[in-house]
Amino acid sequence: MKLLRYGELGSEKPGMLDADGNIRDLSAHVSDIHGSMLDDASLDTLRAIDPSSLPLVSGDPRIGTCVTGFTKFMCIGLNYSDHAAETGAAIPEHPILFMKANSAIVGPNDDVVMPRGSTHSDWEIELGVVIGKAAKYVSEEDALDYVAGYCLCNDVSERHFQNGLTGQWTKGKSPDTYGPTGPWLVTRDEIADPQNLDMTLDLNGERRQTGTTSTMIFTVAQIISHLSHLFTLHPGDVISTGTPPGVGLGVKPEPVFLKVGDVMELWIDGLGTQRQVVREDD
Repeated sequence: MKLLRYGELGSEKPGMLDADGNIRDLSAHVSDIHGSMLDDASLDTLRAIDPSSLPLVSGDPRIGTCVTGFTKFMCIGLNYSDHAAETGAAIPEHPILFMKANSAIVGPNDDVVMPRGSTHSDWEIELGVVIGKAAKYVSEEDALDYVAGYCLCNDVSERHFQNGLTGQWTKGKSPDTYGPTGPWLVTRDEIADPQNLDMTLDLNGERRQTGTTSTMIFTVAQIISHLSHLFTLHPGDVISTGTPPGVGLGVKPEPVFLKVGDVMELWIDGLGTQRQVVREDD
């Protein structure tokens, strides 16, 4: 099942994709796609609905973030062995955690707006994990049972803000619009193995990232278990699980960074596509 949110920013409605890829309106059944309706029983109720019985959404509406109301948007750094190699970083002993401000999260096709002074903005395609029920002290064996579904994320990063300004990575990860998420929340029953998903990112039509979740250092299950032993993961929380090689920072001999007018196009097997145009802030 593929769930989504559509409509203008701040007034999105819940939707579901039918077998032909059409958007069907879910407003008569749920108020929104958020943590309170992501438990297994609630999702089973939605699965029982015949999508053809739902109102068809006409036109080409804006697609919003695939989930809302999350308490935390967490990101895992240096989680692909081939990405760590391209940046010259050591393999971490434990998952590296940083937070992306909730205010950075936007729809999958919304513009990415570079903040004033940005000279080192970069792209990072990532697998997103959406938590479906409260997780605390969860074992690796049981961890995937706490997943509502998966989504596509672009962990856009301002490298100077991230590494050149005193403080934590959050500075470079949290500019407004630097977290495109969606288009869909794909429920976990449709993803047989989250460690076997191909992904690509193109910049202006040129392939920049080609990867697979099979090269993750820490699996989705290991990440959930690790984090749940540090704090409670709440329904609707999102974990962006790291990026494969091909980021702008790793380009040799000189790094390549985003500029106004650039177009990023992202794809993960089974999770849909994103497209963002880069523009400067007003």
